[in-house]
Amino acid sequence: MSRTLPPLNALRAFEAAGRHQSFSRAADELGVSHSAISRHVRGLEARLGVQLFREAARGVALSPEGQHYLQRITPALDVIGEATEGLADAPAGRVVVNSEPVFATKIVIPILAKFQQDLPGIELRLVGSNDLADLDRYEADLAIRYAKTGALDQPSDLLSDAAIYPFAAPGYLKDDKLRPTDLLERPLLRDRGPNIWIDWVRHAGFDVEVPDNPWRMRAALALEAAVHGAGIYLGASDGTYLDETAGRLVRVSDVGFKQGSFHLLTSGQAGRRKAVRQVRSWLLEHTQALRSGKNQPIG
Repeated sequence: MSRTLPPLNALRAFEAAGRHQSFSRAADELGVSHSAISRHVRGLEARLGVQLFREAARGVALSPEGQHYLQRITPALDVIGEATEGLADAPAGRVVVNSEPVFATKIVIPILAKFQQDLPGIELRLVGSNDLADLDRYEADLAIRYAKTGALDQPSDLLSDAAIYPFAAPGYLKDDKLRPTDLLERPLLRDRGPNIWIDWVRHAGFDVEVPDNPWRMRAALALEAAVHGAGIYLGASDGTYLDETAGRLVRVSDVGFKQGSFHLLTSGQAGRRKAVRQVRSWLLEHTQALRSGKNQPIG
């Protein structure tokens, strides 16, 4: 039976542009030029006799016909990709992981070399960002995000629920006989908001007022500030493990508590790709120690 099929490259260009609502981002994903995407899309429109995109304030937007076509084309390309990967001996391709910056820097980056050894056919593109990627629009295949209580509002895997403790640079507190409440007289740094020092005081059972700390910064910067002796950092022990073992940070109190956890989210359609499933399994395997409560090395 003869099939009416447009060129595959044109379909790939349209599908990527439709998901991203952007020719530029589609070009980046497919590794071609903006003009190539535009040329393929215009050629497809001419072949089909319909307008697939319309001009928008920020680039392009799908027309109603384009939206309907995209909903049919995306699953079809996923099936083709899944069938093709199924014939391969090992997973291959690019997998984009969007991660909260501290988790990316302190946990994923240190084991990146091992990832490259274990899965050499997969290009892992790690993006550190506090903004959650839109997995439904394929802005990332996997996303690592923090949930303060419980789980996220979409399917996810638990990566880490490490406890929170105060840390400082070695020698920052010269008096080893300091009471826990004396820590509050120093510059206070934290890795999440609102002020979790209030929660630390409550869990410790202290009846003291927590100083208001007007110095606000991202978690990664707050941690580095503590490493360089600028204050006491209150944060999860998964993100501080490497600095502790390297002697750059020491735990300055045994008073700790759990609050929230990191989760791994998988894009619904991308999760059908063998490479994405392999990266997900690898990340869960190599962060298992973070879920054991033992604060052991990962890898």
